[in-house]
Amino acid sequence: MKTNRRTFLKNSAAVSAVGLIVSAGLLSPRTVFAAWPKAAFEATDINTAVKSAFDTDSMTDSGDIKLKAPDIAENGAVVPITVTSNIAGTESISILIAQNPTPLTASFNLAGNTEGFVSTRVKMSKTSEVVAVVKAGGKLYTAKKEVKVTIGGCGG
Repeated sequence: MKTNRRTFLKNSAAVSAVGLIVSAGLLSPRTVFAAWPKAAFEATDINTAVKSAFDTDSMTDSGDIKLKAPDIAENGAVVPITVTSNIAGTESISILIAQNPTPLTASFNLAGNTEGFVSTRVKMSKTSEVVAVVKAGGKLYTAKKEVKVTIGGCGG
């Protein structure tokens, strides 16, 4: 592949500029990365994870949350999960796997005008309840679904 000289020079200048900014201390990794609830991701049970992430573990079941996951996951290493929230003012969507060593698997903070929808793949150690927690209007809402894992979970 033939590299265009102009493209090479532009890319080199961009990398050099970022390096200069970082070395000057104007841009540090601490200011770039978003804050994350470390205690919530390290918790070993759902209630502790939710309490650490949201300062409360009071959740209300809601039919306005659609949790799409397979009934049987043939490969626990890649289980597709989709959560759709039809609750007005959805602020965040979190996915927890009850039987995983650390249940909080993913947490998504949404902007005010964002549709309440997330889709990802998670790793499940064994058959477990998948719990979606939606924060809206300062309250927590939840939906649950049992997913049976047949092989390949993160437990072996």
